[in-house]
Amino acid sequence: MGSPLILASGSTARQMLLKNAGLDFVAIPATVDERAIEDNLPLAGRDPVSVARHLALAKAMNVSERSPGAFVIGCDQTMSLGNRIFHKAASLDEARQTLISLRGKAHFLNSAVCLVRDGELLWSDVTKACMQVRDFSDEFLDGYIERNGKSILSSVGCYQLEGEGVQLFDAIAGDYFTILGLPLLPLLAALREHEINHA
Repeated sequence: MGSPLILASGSTARQMLLKNAGLDFVAIPATVDERAIEDNLPLAGRDPVSVARHLALAKAMNVSERSPGAFVIGCDQTMSLGNRIFHKAASLDEARQTLISLRGKAHFLNSAVCLVRDGELLWSDVTKACMQVRDFSDEFLDGYIERNGKSILSSVGCYQLEGEGVQLFDAIAGDYFTILGLPLLPLLAALREHEINHA
């Protein structure tokens, strides 16, 4: 069977993507303080792509320390508008402010993925999706928040594309896997290159 493969994430969406791709793996969520890692980066290295890359690597390294010999997949996603990095809204009022700031503009989802073994980085990649939010009305926004409630707090952009969140957009450029937070095609290519097992 070869060396075990571990996904350093508790995300059900990421686990589903790997299962559907026929990979044999176990999920072990990383235990890292994401905000502390972000805050400790030098200001020059705090752009949205670098933050995603650093967080993905920190998660993979965290799990790798506890899993000798295993190949560990680390992943993270940042959402950015210009150089501003968004975090999950803590309340519906905060969610409203996030959605207002995105209205009529294009933001990016920056999805980082890496492969680590025994504390050594073997490979990493970052892919982007450009999300063009339409200029929706205040009435639509009120109804959207009322209909979806606290469920919108579970994602950083306060939307789920598989639900009513798709109504927020005019256009999307980027692949589905990147939007879900796991750049699957480059990851699969890297796994094949390292001859890592399939189910």
